[in-house]
Amino acid sequence: MTEMVYGAVPERAGDPIIPRWWRTIDRWSMSCVFLLFGIGLLLGLAASTPLAQRNGLDPFFYVTRQSVFGGAALVAMLVVSMMRPVVVRRLAVLGFLASFVALALLPFFGTDFGKGAVRWFSLGFASFQPSEFLKPGFVVLVAWLMAAGQEINGPPGKLWSLLITVVVVGLLAIQPDFGQAALILFSWGVMYFVAGAPMLLLMIIGGVVFVAGTFAYSRSAHFARRIDGFLSPEVDPRTQLGYATNAIREGGFFGVGVGEGQVKRSLPDAHTDFIIAVAAEEYGLILVLVILGLFGAIVLRSLGRLLRERDTFIRLAGVGLACTFGTQALINIGVAARVLPAKGMTLPFVSYGGSSLIAGGIMVGMLLAMTRTRPQGEIGDIFMRRGTR
Repeated sequence: MTEMVYGAVPERAGDPIIPRWWRTIDRWSMSCVFLLFGIGLLLGLAASTPLAQRNGLDPFFYVTRQSVFGGAALVAMLVVSMMRPVVVRRLAVLGFLASFVALALLPFFGTDFGKGAVRWFSLGFASFQPSEFLKPGFVVLVAWLMAAGQEINGPPGKLWSLLITVVVVGLLAIQPDFGQAALILFSWGVMYFVAGAPMLLLMIIGGVVFVAGTFAYSRSAHFARRIDGFLSPEVDPRTQLGYATNAIREGGFFGVGVGEGQVKRSLPDAHTDFIIAVAAEEYGLILVLVILGLFGAIVLRSLGRLLRERDTFIRLAGVGLACTFGTQALINIGVAARVLPAKGMTLPFVSYGGSSLIAGGIMVGMLLAMTRTRPQGEIGDIFMRRGTR
């Protein structure tokens, strides 16, 4: 009956792991991730070569590293997607605790690499950004608390989740990393809304966020500079936003041609935060729409599969992971197109960055694990079983 209702083959106990995983996984979303990574390598070939040459490195140094980190990310995604939700939850809690400790130690042992925000640990051969790994663990942990709070005699899960969110946002603001702080707060708000939060409370929280933003603007030169740059009617053509805006304008619908773009020679972050500017300049609006379509397909397919999910924890965690993944992509593209203030956030699976790639692989692996097809029966069967108890 489940196959007739949901149009998919459910899990069968005792089946080998790989065949069961292949039958139940969202193969369309997984294919979109592989396509995004392929596009990232293609754009990395164009965007990172001038930077490697300026730094006296091999022309394909950054592309090679992106291939290695991306391969590890895809392996992590596949392994995590094979896990049961309860195993994903345990992994997420441990990952959150480790990332939280690392985040708290950043002010003492972190570095800013000359970018004005202490967000990384320098390992010599590579760097590590705790906030990237914090996000998937945070989403799943908060979903677990909210779901537990809805059970009879359950803990005050929503209150605990709010307290954790406030502490995490505070640590991120200290760096300062207001972009990641806003993303964390948004993820919590989405899950809180799905869990049945009253609109009045959400409006009060929105007001508190506005007051906190105003306070940050008056006290943080870093934050104020980015807001002023966004609100200014004129864009300095010598800034990163100026170069990116001009590149998008020059690209038009079909781009200036492969390898003919100039923004990669001016932008120091062309292969990371502003990779979409390289795509728009060399390949035009067409490739940008393709990238948006791939991200949209992953998010919408995931939300569609979660609509039939009856487990509260899985539904909340899946919604939080999908919205976090999609919103990060929108923020990155919005910053490059100057519809959002500069935030220093990567484009998942497309931008260069070891922490971003591997953490993105873990996040999407968790999302794929949550959206796997499971036998759930008809809703009437559930009511009938409850009535016979």
